[in-house]
Amino acid sequence: MSAKSTDHPSSSRSAEPNQQARRSKPHEDGDSTAEAALPAGLYLVATPIGNLGDITLRAIDVLRRVDRIACEDTRTTRKLLNAHGIDTATSAYHDHSGERARAALLREIKAGAAIALVSDAGTPLVSDPGFKLVREALAADISVTSLPGASAPTTALLLSGLPSDRFFFGGFLPPKTAARRKTLQALRNLDASLLFFETAPRLAASLSDMAAVLGPRQAAVARELTKLHEELRRDSLEALARHYDSAGPPKGEIVIVVAPADPAQEGAEAVDLDAQLVSALAQASLRDAAATVAAASGLPRRQVYARALELSKKGRIAKGALKTAGSAKGSDKDGEEPA
Repeated sequence: MSAKSTDHPSSSRSAEPNQQARRSKPHEDGDSTAEAALPAGLYLVATPIGNLGDITLRAIDVLRRVDRIACEDTRTTRKLLNAHGIDTATSAYHDHSGERARAALLREIKAGAAIALVSDAGTPLVSDPGFKLVREALAADISVTSLPGASAPTTALLLSGLPSDRFFFGGFLPPKTAARRKTLQALRNLDASLLFFETAPRLAASLSDMAAVLGPRQAAVARELTKLHEELRRDSLEALARHYDSAGPPKGEIVIVVAPADPAQEGAEAVDLDAQLVSALAQASLRDAAATVAAASGLPRRQVYARALELSKKGRIAKGALKTAGSAKGSDKDGEEPA
């Protein structure tokens, strides 16, 4: 959805906080009136995530007044600049930019330039390039200023209908199932809503892994946020996984929001784990039973093994069954976890 071009702010603006303007920059129309240029430094500027109108007046002002705009993709940024009548010079700075590119930008700033850093969409550094540049700028005692604005994770959270008082943003999950499940397991007990970016081809598989590891939680899949075809689909993780497995990969940028763990559900799952262990240990050794239950539940094998030992010590598992199971493939030493 296109946005109308915004008028140029008043020329009576002041310099950025706690700094003095270093020189003048002529107006774009070539008249004799000059506006104060920005102090030297690095300016982190949030840009729209879809609708070109979702940009602050301050961001437009700064993008006009800096000496250069470092972009994730100059072609994408140029569309935004053209929409707002900005002709500031641009250069590329992205994930593949190395030490040489960072050093060049820092030298330019030390020589007195004001440089803006933008991503293709949203807030720089949030799953976007810029962290190393900011770290090295701060280490070099260079002024770094952030101009807040649009951000896909918080926009999705607001629209999800899920708890927003505490949340964790996990960026992109690992592409492989085993690594993805391991990451999700580490986040399983967080008392917060979970937010992730995901690619369309991996969406169904990621939702399926979330359902297996996190359990039957409510979730929302947001795509094309702030655009004409914005969509929010809300349901359980399992139902969402089935939908996208059947419908196929959707179009657009995707954010997944998952509800926090339900304490009552966690208690029910613990009881179910115990029941599975008791049943498995009636037919297999402690080690093999733990492996079987871990595979079925999606829980870490060490965690399941530790719970089986705890149950045996509490007498929840019949000694006869444990002894019979242990004799199938030799006995497991008490307390020895599987490799």
